[in-house]
Amino acid sequence: MKRRYAIIESNRALRSGGALPGTFSKSADAQINIHEAELSASELRDIEKNPKVADYGLIMPMRLITPVSKKQPAKGAVPKTAWGVSAVGAEKTGLDGSGTVVAVLDTGICRNHPAFAGIDIEEKDFGGSGNGDSDGHGTHCAGTIFGKDVDGVRIGIARNIRKALIAKVFSDKGDGGSAVVLQAMQWAANEGAHVVSMSLGFDFPGMVRQLQEEGYPPELATSIALESFKDNLRLFDSVMELIEAGRAFGRGPLVIAAAGNESRLDVDSRFRISASLPSSATGVLSVAALRTDGDSLAIADFSNVRAKIFAPGAEILSAARDGGFATMSGTSMACPHVAGVAALWWQKLATPQKGPNGERLKQSILASAVTEVLPSFDADDAEYGLVQVPK
Repeated sequence: MKRRYAIIESNRALRSGGALPGTFSKSADAQINIHEAELSASELRDIEKNPKVADYGLIMPMRLITPVSKKQPAKGAVPKTAWGVSAVGAEKTGLDGSGTVVAVLDTGICRNHPAFAGIDIEEKDFGGSGNGDSDGHGTHCAGTIFGKDVDGVRIGIARNIRKALIAKVFSDKGDGGSAVVLQAMQWAANEGAHVVSMSLGFDFPGMVRQLQEEGYPPELATSIALESFKDNLRLFDSVMELIEAGRAFGRGPLVIAAAGNESRLDVDSRFRISASLPSSATGVLSVAALRTDGDSLAIADFSNVRAKIFAPGAEILSAARDGGFATMSGTSMACPHVAGVAALWWQKLATPQKGPNGERLKQSILASAVTEVLPSFDADDAEYGLVQVPK
């Protein structure tokens, strides 16, 4: 029986004795090709003997990290500034993201929204439904990162981004797979992204259901899905390894991902789910969500934990698909806050000759995070506190 695999080929793949995973040469000309193939067991053995193949794994379904709430703000109740913009300090800086290229891997974008006027938006459809955004999730995330003021309302952190790369990694039906996300990451890196924002995750339950629908008993379906999860963790680590290698040559972006919304702290304080993939992959900056709590902030009840950093994620006002505003809650909303702040840090650290090393960018973001606005701060929830713009 054949199954569908994601395959990573590299001109610098080095493997000992044919054993996977591969390691990449940390050179400026290291290149990869990510593609999909239907393979039988015998064909897999041939793949393992191919010196160009750095890694492979069963394709896993991907899903949006769906907001736990989504609504239209009431008329007359729209604030002049989204609270998350203020919480990260964006109102107090003269930085605006100039010179930074941001990539958003999501449901696409409604490019005609007034929040995106004047921005050079390069779209690429990986989901098969064509460009655009039938869901609104990607538009909302993009608005938080680089949206301009609309009718006097500020929703964006880095309001002078001139170029944005929009990878639509889901079909209009919501379908997505790990190979597509890996391909989109590669595309964003190749197109010169400095920052990559991903509010998506692996759909482990969805894969188990799919296998059971194909006739596999529950125990076997779960076992196959676990193997696939392990393979895909390795695949993401392999791609991140190449991205990190490129950082030494000024080409590797900082990759930021939402931690997930599976925790239920309102039900039981022990109900804390660890950050999901791809946010937990090596080198990815994982983001947990905060909510307002009187005059201070606290972890959102839905937010997964063991992330690297916190950002505002509850009742976030941003661009809506219909051209107006929408309020959403989720770590999906926290992730673009960090991406917007990262754009400001890139601008701050850049010199006339070159941009900063991606690792230096990440360390600057982590080192500047604050905890004083978090009375119940726990480093097990998010190691470095609340993200902040450069002082």
